[in-house]
Amino acid sequence: QVHLVESGGGLVQAGDSLRLSCVVSGPTFGDHTIGWFRQVAGKEREFVAAITWLSGAPAHANSVRDRFAISRDNAKNTVYLQMDSLRPEDTAVYYCAARNGQVLGSTDNGYVYWGQGTQVVVTL
Repeated sequence: QVHLVESGGGLVQAGDSLRLSCVVSGPTFGDHTIGWFRQVAGKEREFVAAITWLSGAPAHANSVRDRFAISRDNAKNTVYLQMDSLRPEDTAVYYCAARNGQVLGSTDNGYVYWGQGTQVVVTL
């Protein structure tokens, strides 16, 4: 079982930055990949970024590759999503999720543990 808690969302203006945090815990946590996803009401969930916990290998969606960066702090059991140059189209609920194994991909396939989400709103 893996437990994830997101934080760091908020209301910002276009061009601003935010850093989302995802604290991960659980007796079996270790050999996992942590992903960030976002979803707008009425739309499909979208992959944003992922990182393998053991090696720290990252992956980012093309739409955010030059603006967002995923990282992890093993000592704090935390995965971060640094979001710079935010745009109104980045407005969404952001979720972190965990899947077993060191597997990077661009879909939510395999992710079985999910956090409650944190809202990000970007205004003009």
